[in-house]
Amino acid sequence: PTPLPPTPTPEPLKVTINGEPLTLAEYEAELRRFEAAQAETGTILATDESADWVLDSLIDAYLLAQAARDGGFIVDEASLKARLDGLASQLGGTQALADWLAANGYTEAQFRQALAREMAAAWMRDQIAAAVPETADQAHARQILLYNSQQAAEVLALLQNGQDFADLAADYDPFTGGDLGWFPRGYLLSSVVEEAAFNLQPGQYSAVLESPAGFHIVQLIERDPQHPLSTQARQVLQTLAVRNWLADRRNQTDIQVQP
Repeated sequence: PTPLPPTPTPEPLKVTINGEPLTLAEYEAELRRFEAAQAETGTILATDESADWVLDSLIDAYLLAQAARDGGFIVDEASLKARLDGLASQLGGTQALADWLAANGYTEAQFRQALAREMAAAWMRDQIAAAVPETADQAHARQILLYNSQQAAEVLALLQNGQDFADLAADYDPFTGGDLGWFPRGYLLSSVVEEAAFNLQPGQYSAVLESPAGFHIVQLIERDPQHPLSTQARQVLQTLAVRNWLADRRNQTDIQVQP
């Protein structure tokens, strides 16, 4: 009797995202590329940190690309070819692109797949970012920033005894007078300062607030529920919107990571 052909060995997987497989080989190749790039810049991360960062980035790309497909976005052959031609032009020609692919551990098929996924993910990021409005509830505040609790307590006592906040703020910060400008929620590095500002009424000031930067006393100058966002503030909110979208998507997604 003719022997049966051997059963093909399934390719090992690293993770499935909504049933879509990410192979172990693709993950390991991306990890090698990431570690090589880190070495070139002199950045050294622990092995576990690098592995986690690469896996999270790949999962994010899959989630975004899947949502793009659900939204009707398709990376057609013409778009993919145009992108590849652009990359070849930047690198100095078709052979230069082939050399780059080889140096970075890609076959042409693997790179085309990765590029199509990234194009779809980028489209989805743009959709999420574009949904961030041009205006937002914003506070305009100033602060007095001090570097020890005793000094902060003394300044608070001066304010409670009638000293003008703006005058004291100018004493401690002659360049800006402690003015934080207009900002929406999620913009300031110090969430403690931000939250205090949004909980004050115009003219009111906070108690002493501690953060890694020091000790703050915050005064709300004014608030506007529909204040135009600055370019920088909108970019921050767009980044936050993408991050929040991904966090929500992960909670709704079947992600199976192999040990």
